[in-house]
Amino acid sequence: MDSASLKMFVSMLLYIAVVIGIGVYFAKRANQSSENYYLGGRSLGPWVAAFSAEASDMSGWLLMGLPGVAYWSGLADAFWTAIGLAIGTYINWLIVAKRLRRYSLVAGNAITIPDFFSNRFHEKRKIILTISSLFILVFFCVYASSCFVTCGKLFSSIFNVDYKAMMLCGVLLVVVYTFLGGFLAESASDFMQAVVMVLALVTVLVLGTASAGGLGNVLANVKAIPGYLEFFHIASPAVDEAGQQIVVDGMPLFDAAKPYGIISICSMLAWGLGYFGMPQVLLRFMAIRKCDELTKSRRVATVWVLISLLAAVMIGIVGRAYAPTQFATSSSAENIFSYLASTLMHPIFAGLVMAGILAATISSSDSYLLIAASAFSKNLFQGVFKKDASDRLVMHVSRSALLLIAMLGAVIALDENSVIFTIVSFAWAGFGATFGPLMLFSLFWKRTTRAGAIAGMLSGGAMVFIWNFLVKPLGGLFGIYELLPAFIVSSVSIIAVSLFTAEPSAEIVREFDEAKTAEC
Repeated sequence: MDSASLKMFVSMLLYIAVVIGIGVYFAKRANQSSENYYLGGRSLGPWVAAFSAEASDMSGWLLMGLPGVAYWSGLADAFWTAIGLAIGTYINWLIVAKRLRRYSLVAGNAITIPDFFSNRFHEKRKIILTISSLFILVFFCVYASSCFVTCGKLFSSIFNVDYKAMMLCGVLLVVVYTFLGGFLAESASDFMQAVVMVLALVTVLVLGTASAGGLGNVLANVKAIPGYLEFFHIASPAVDEAGQQIVVDGMPLFDAAKPYGIISICSMLAWGLGYFGMPQVLLRFMAIRKCDELTKSRRVATVWVLISLLAAVMIGIVGRAYAPTQFATSSSAENIFSYLASTLMHPIFAGLVMAGILAATISSSDSYLLIAASAFSKNLFQGVFKKDASDRLVMHVSRSALLLIAMLGAVIALDENSVIFTIVSFAWAGFGATFGPLMLFSLFWKRTTRAGAIAGMLSGGAMVFIWNFLVKPLGGLFGIYELLPAFIVSSVSIIAVSLFTAEPSAEIVREFDEAKTAEC
């Protein structure tokens, strides 16, 4: 390891020490009860709720996946994805947050998403609880793997060391940290990490733009690439038989631009639908200390998302102008952020910026592991199999489950050629279609029945797999992002089955009405 790499490594270690220190600080309070460990005792302030929700949501793909997409194929894919995410963020905070905060209290003081769904429909046989917990386990294993891929790519590209070894080091760090402090530590560090992430993005964008000759020069360079700066066409890198972009006389070759039609645009905008089913975001709504503070949280979260998404997309574009031949595959292009930071900054500051990627990865993966562990221990183990389990036993089971889930995620992440954006898109669709429609109907349609809820989850979750693996490969109209058709199928199933089954009981209807105005 040379002197520059050593300095970067030291600054990143200092950052990691601060993060672990936060976990140690909150460890005692977190371990007082499962409610504190999983939901922080509903004590989050508006800034912490907003920043932690967005940091845990965006993950490493914001700093690696999204810039990589923009670097590789231009503006269209990244832009329409960003628009969908920005709109989804705002609407989710606007219509879901306050109602869920109230309803989760009315519905038996639910502290997890499966708890809320089960309590909302007064389940005796915990079918909704079981189904929702199993889906959380499946999709969060996939989600966590995307974070571990980020760790592996980051450290292996910076320090030129083995991908798998670095990926496993990242897994170990996340597991240790999540073991210590639970939800409170996670939310507090996510606040800090959200600040680091946005500062890192803006700093690298400014330095990259200046080093590439200014914004005018950047735009002039990439405008020469067919379809690169268009909203309705997409750039198409010319690749050889090995999948590497062809370079001639020091310049990358591109084929003719490909049309970017309404199907592709709808696919990217559909990312916004995923927010209604994201447990890591929904839990922040449930955990804020006062409903009245959600307005401030919504404004803070929206501004953070707009700045971060814009900077991430622009970094990819600036990177193509600054280093046009540096990355020859879509997978390697996801290193453009770390490349710019390590090339343009002093090693100490570059290390801190790299900590931005690490921040995003930790803030997301600890959320995923914690929620998945709670789904197993609190919802399945205590809720279904051993209802008289003590709080202490639940905590022990939770930590065991957390370790197992991390191991499964690590196995999925062993392939260093994985594309972070692709992994995240599948897990995002899974949560969006499984829980999104049910969350909206549970909060806003009193006629929703337990049978309708079950039908909606099963059909939405199943359609994600069916569409992605069987229908989408057909191309054409069927090439649309699986979240959109799965979301529609789930919604239709909830409505149809609810209307064909007995109306909810008077007690469920009373709670539904009470949740509109409950004190919180």
